[in-house]
Amino acid sequence: MDLPTARRWNVAPPDPSAAAALAHRLKTSPLMAQVLLNRGLREPDECATFLRPTLRCLHDPFLLPNLHKAAERVARAVREKEKIVVYGDYDVDGITATAILWHAIKALGGVVEFYIPHRIEEGYGLNAEAVAQVCEQGAKLIITVDCGVTAIEQVKVACARGVDVIVTDHHEWKCRKEGSGIGVQGSGEEDAGFSSLNPEPRSLNPLFPDCFAIVHPRLPHDGPPYPNPLLCGAGVAFKLAWGVGKVMTGGDRVSDDFRAFLVNAMALAALGTIADVVPLVGENRIIAHQGLVGLRESRLVGLRALIASAKLTGQTLDSFDVGFKLAPRLNACGRMGHARLAVEMLTTDDERKAGEIADYLEHQNRARQAIERKILQQAVEQVEEKKLDADGSCAIVLGREEWHAGVIGIVASRLVDRYHRPAVMVALDNGHGQGSGRSIAGFHLSRALEACAEHLDGFGGHEMAAGLTLQTSKFEDFRAHFCAHAGSVLSPEMLVPELRLDAVAPLAQLGEALVQGLKRLGPFGHGNPKPLLCCKGLEVVALPRRVGPSGDHLQILVRQDPAARPMKCIAFGYGPLFDRLTPGTVVDLAVEASVNEYNGYRNVELEVKDVQFPGA
Repeated sequence: MDLPTARRWNVAPPDPSAAAALAHRLKTSPLMAQVLLNRGLREPDECATFLRPTLRCLHDPFLLPNLHKAAERVARAVREKEKIVVYGDYDVDGITATAILWHAIKALGGVVEFYIPHRIEEGYGLNAEAVAQVCEQGAKLIITVDCGVTAIEQVKVACARGVDVIVTDHHEWKCRKEGSGIGVQGSGEEDAGFSSLNPEPRSLNPLFPDCFAIVHPRLPHDGPPYPNPLLCGAGVAFKLAWGVGKVMTGGDRVSDDFRAFLVNAMALAALGTIADVVPLVGENRIIAHQGLVGLRESRLVGLRALIASAKLTGQTLDSFDVGFKLAPRLNACGRMGHARLAVEMLTTDDERKAGEIADYLEHQNRARQAIERKILQQAVEQVEEKKLDADGSCAIVLGREEWHAGVIGIVASRLVDRYHRPAVMVALDNGHGQGSGRSIAGFHLSRALEACAEHLDGFGGHEMAAGLTLQTSKFEDFRAHFCAHAGSVLSPEMLVPELRLDAVAPLAQLGEALVQGLKRLGPFGHGNPKPLLCCKGLEVVALPRRVGPSGDHLQILVRQDPAARPMKCIAFGYGPLFDRLTPGTVVDLAVEASVNEYNGYRNVELEVKDVQFPGA
C-alpha cells in the first residue's frame, strides 16, 4: 500500500492576546477561541450566532433579485389553477430543489408537475425539444431549478408558445459573442459551448429579454447585493417557495401550515446545500444545521425511505452522512439511469412506492460503485503506463471506449485526490467523446479548456469542475495541448497539496470539553472544514500496532510530557510508516480530535491526517 501523499502544512498564525480576550468573554478555552479567530469570528456576538444558528438569521427571500416578481407570478398560477412544470437538474441539488417547489405548490393548492432531463441522452439544462413537449402538454408556467441561466434559445421556444418561464439558478454565467449577437453561458459541469469569458457581466436582463424573471443570488440588479451570494439551487428554490407563501397570504408572514411545511422542507434544502459543496457559512450554515436536525424527524415519506435504505433511521445525522451516504444514492440514479425516479421518491406519499424506489437507488449506487472501481483501476493503470504521475507531469488526461459517461467525473475526483493534479476523464464512443474534469487550487479548469477550445466541440464549467465534448480524432491533440497549458500554469509547489491547520495544540489541552466545543463548529464541509490541529514534538512511546484486515492502519501511542499519560492515535493508511515509528521517535502530527465511546468508557482519540518528522 502506498503512503498517503505528502502535504505542505499551513498552520494558522496564533494571536494569544486576542484569543485570551475572546476566551474570557465567551467563557471558553484559549484554544477554542483561537480556532474561532482563525475562522474569521472575532466578536462574541458573531461567535454566538455561528455556534447557535437559528431560523431568525435567514435572510428575507425578497432580497433575492426578481424573487418578488417571480413569487407573484407563481401565486397567480396557483390561484388560477394554471399548470406549472418545475424543470430540474439530475444531481442532488437539482433533485431536492425540484422536490421543494413541487411540494410547495401542492401545499398551496396549485397544479404542478416536474421534468428532469436524462443525463446521457439530454445533457445538462433545458433542451428545446423537452421545453416544446412540456408546453404541448399544457404547461402555462415553467420554473427552472438549478439550471437555466444559459438557456436563452430554449426559453424562446416556450415564450413563442405563450408559456412564461421563471429561471432560478445559482451557476456562474459568462458572456459570449456569436457573430453580432450576445448571449450568456453558465457553469454547470455538463454545460458546454461558451466561446469567450467575460469576468464582469453587467446584467443578465438585457441579454435574456424573453424570460419572465431570473432569480439568482448573484444577479446584477438595482438593489443591494443579496447577502448570501453562494446559495445552491435548492437554497434558491426554498427561498422562492417562502416568497410564494408570503404573497399568498398578502403579508409579511406565511400561514401556520405553510410555515410548518417550510421547516420540514429545510431538510431537502440541507441535502442540496451539503451535496453541492457550497460553503457552509452564513445562511448556508443555517440551512444545513436546521435541515440536519429536521432530517431525522422528517415527515416526508421519501426522505424516511432514503434514510432507512442507508440504515440511518433514528440516528443523529451530520454532513458526513449526507455527503457520503444519502447524496450518493440520489446521485447514482441520475448517473446510472434517470433521476426522475429520485424526485418521484421525494414527492410521493405512498410508503410502499418510496421504499421500492429507495431499494432501487441502493442497487444503482452499488452498481455505480462497482463501475467506478473498475474505471478507477483502468485509469490508474493508464497513469502509470504513461508516467503521468512522474515529476514534471502537471496534468492527467485519460480516455477510453466503454467508460460510463455518468461515472467518469467521480473517477476524475479520485485521481485528483490520489495524484494532486488536474484530471480529465473522457468516455469515447463511436467517434465522439464526453469528458468530465476536476481541478486543484490555483488551476482554473474552465479557462484551461478555453485555451484548448480548438480541439473541442463544446465545454463549460467553473474553476474546479467542468465538462466537455470532442471528436475522438482530436483527443490526442487535446491531451497534449491541455497538459502543455497545465505545465505553463502550475508550479512544482502547487502540485504538493496544502494542509490547513487551525491551531497549534498542546496534548494537555485536548480534553473532552474541548472536543465537544469543537463539534459545535459543525456542520462541517466546504468553507467550514473539521478543525485540524497541529501537535508538535510528540514522542512515540511504544511500537505501533497494525490494525485493519491487511494491517494498513496504525494505532500509535504518543506523549508530549514524559509525566503525562500517553494518548492514542489512529492513522488510517499509514502502515508503510511502521518501521519509522519506533519508540522514542519524535513526530509532529496533524490531527482531528474526537471522543471515542466503547463499553461505557469514553476517551479522546486523535485521528492522524499527516505526519512530519522534525529535522528530517
